[in-house]
Amino acid sequence: LFDAQQFLGQNDARVAMDGVRACLNGSEAIAMYRKHPNILVTGTPGTGKTSLCQAISANPEAALRHYEISSWAKEKGYVDGEDEFGAAYLEEDPLLDEFEKIVEGGGCLIDFHSPALFPERWFDLVVVLTTDNTLLYNRLEKRGYAAGKITHNVGLEIMQSVLTETYDSYKSDIIQVLVSDTVEHMQQHEETILAWVRNFRMMRP
Repeated sequence: LFDAQQFLGQNDARVAMDGVRACLNGSEAIAMYRKHPNILVTGTPGTGKTSLCQAISANPEAALRHYEISSWAKEKGYVDGEDEFGAAYLEEDPLLDEFEKIVEGGGCLIDFHSPALFPERWFDLVVVLTTDNTLLYNRLEKRGYAAGKITHNVGLEIMQSVLTETYDSYKSDIIQVLVSDTVEHMQQHEETILAWVRNFRMMRP
C-alpha cells in the first residue's frame, strides 16, 4: 500500500506513478463491473481541483466527463441558500438520487471540496490535492475572496480537514494525496492519472 502521508511534500512523477499503481492493484473497493472508472478529485478551495479536472477531461484519451458539483447543483436547482462565506447549501438527497444514475456506468471525474457527500461505492480512485498555506492564501486573494473566507479556507488546509474527511469516508487503498503547488505538479498529476485510467481499463474483463 502506498503511504499517502509519506508522499506529502514530494513531487517526483515516478514516485507518484508507483503510488497510483499500488492503489489500483491493492484496492478492494474497485467495482469490477465498471469498464470506465469514477474518480473524485477533492481538496480545499484553491488547491487546483477544477483546473486539474478540466485538463484531464479535455484529453480525448481520458474519456472522462467532468462534473464540478457546486455548479452542477446550481444548474439542477439542488441549492437551498448559502452560508456566511457564500458557499451553497446543497439539497443532498435529491442531488445524490439523480447523480447515482450518472455514475452507474462509470467514466465520471467529480470535483468537489467535501468528499463525505458521496457514497464510497461510487469511486475507484479518490485524489486529495494539498497546497502550501501561503500559496493557497495568495490564490484565494487573487480570486477576490473576502478576508474571512480566505482565513477560513487556509485554516481548513492547515488542519488538513479535507484529508481527514477523506480518510474517514473512503478506504485508504483508493486514496492518493498529491501536492499541488506548481504548474509542473499539475502537469505531472494529469499524466499520472491518465496512466492510472489506462491501467484500470486494461484490467477490465
